[in-house]
Amino acid sequence: MTSDLLVKYFPSVTTQQLQHFNLLPELYSFWNNQINVISRKDIDLLYERHVLHSLGIAKVISFLPGETVLDVGTGGGFPGIPLAILFPDTQFHLVDSIGKKIKVVQEVAKSLGLKNVKASHSRAEQVDEKFDFVVSRAVTQLKDFYPWVRAKFNKTSKNVLANGILYLKGGDLSQEISESGLKVQQFYLKDFFQEEFFETKQVVYIKV
Repeated sequence: MTSDLLVKYFPSVTTQQLQHFNLLPELYSFWNNQINVISRKDIDLLYERHVLHSLGIAKVISFLPGETVLDVGTGGGFPGIPLAILFPDTQFHLVDSIGKKIKVVQEVAKSLGLKNVKASHSRAEQVDEKFDFVVSRAVTQLKDFYPWVRAKFNKTSKNVLANGILYLKGGDLSQEISESGLKVQQFYLKDFFQEEFFETKQVVYIKV
């Protein structure tokens, strides 16, 4: 199921990347038994609800070698870890305000030998670096999220999408977007993935 799902939607994935993805269920099951970072019901659906969901961002953009990405409120490492596996030449900084979750991220990255992942027990506001993109997965409302990261971006864009936020969200976002006052572009994951889980999921892109 693992390899089939990934190869189905990402046919150019390498053998080494597949090996890394195939190790994720075992690693997360082990760490989840010690530090609960994924709901018990979701651990059996790790690929669909966490890995593939995270890689929805990769259907919207391909990160370039040398680009830098901040993952805010990464939890157990989503979307940052799957994206780091898929884009090994892009640097990812994963942050979360809960220390035990960052410990899991660090251990998973270490087990996989990911050299492009840095994980910090920190809030987004405390990160004193600039990035090309910020990614996140439904941490909070857009109107609250945007002020945390708006000053974190490099001025020069290199990608097909200008530097900005790629935010995984679900449901009807019309009111939330309206309240944020932000100009957004919405990419619907049901256009890329056939599974029912993605019916209401989307990537919200905000150019900064």
